[in-house]
Amino acid sequence: MENLMIRDYPADERPRERLVKNGAKSLSNQELLAILLRTGTKEESVIQMANKLLNNFEGLRLLKDASLEEIMAVKGIGYAKAVQILAAVEIGRRIGNLTYQDRYVIRSPEDGANYVMNDMRFLSQEHFVCLYLNTKNQVLHQQTIFIGSLNASIVHPREVFKEAFRRSAASIICLHNHPSGDPAPSREDIEVTKRLVECGKLIGIDILDHIIIGDKKFVSLKEKGYL
Repeated sequence: MENLMIRDYPADERPRERLVKNGAKSLSNQELLAILLRTGTKEESVIQMANKLLNNFEGLRLLKDASLEEIMAVKGIGYAKAVQILAAVEIGRRIGNLTYQDRYVIRSPEDGANYVMNDMRFLSQEHFVCLYLNTKNQVLHQQTIFIGSLNASIVHPREVFKEAFRRSAASIICLHNHPSGDPAPSREDIEVTKRLVECGKLIGIDILDHIIIGDKKFVSLKEKGYL
């Protein structure tokens, strides 16, 4: 049987290139392992080595519990490659064990303000921040969208909703600080809010609130009737 090395494969059929082009989900277990192993030996390609590893451990079923010594017992796999595999397996295990129980739940404007108050109340510039929530109003992610004076032409909905799509968020809470410490909304604050709410309605991701952070004070534009 001909021993094909990775360099012998067409560029668009190599595991790394296929992952970049088609996404990790499109790769077989063998290809994913080949990316972790990186190189083969003079006798066999990295693809063949990955295949041998899977055969030895009955696919991923036994590999997930394999020891360093057991992995290194596979010919061609040394200390460094075995450690990389163990690290990848452990990352997968930890991701699989993640729960949503510890995620912060926002049930009111006060919850939203408390989530960022200590981080935002002393900022010397205005920061426009979004909290991305799941269907249970748990915070999936916090992202600073813009730093500087709030302006409807600068805070573009594209930047706000791009992250929502990436995180599969169900809704968004917008927040920004007033360095003066006074959270009273300006005309620009209200215009930005209305623009984002309209865009959210079109694409099916709700803007739940826009909260303005002052010094230990906040204003909810939802409570003020602007949403």
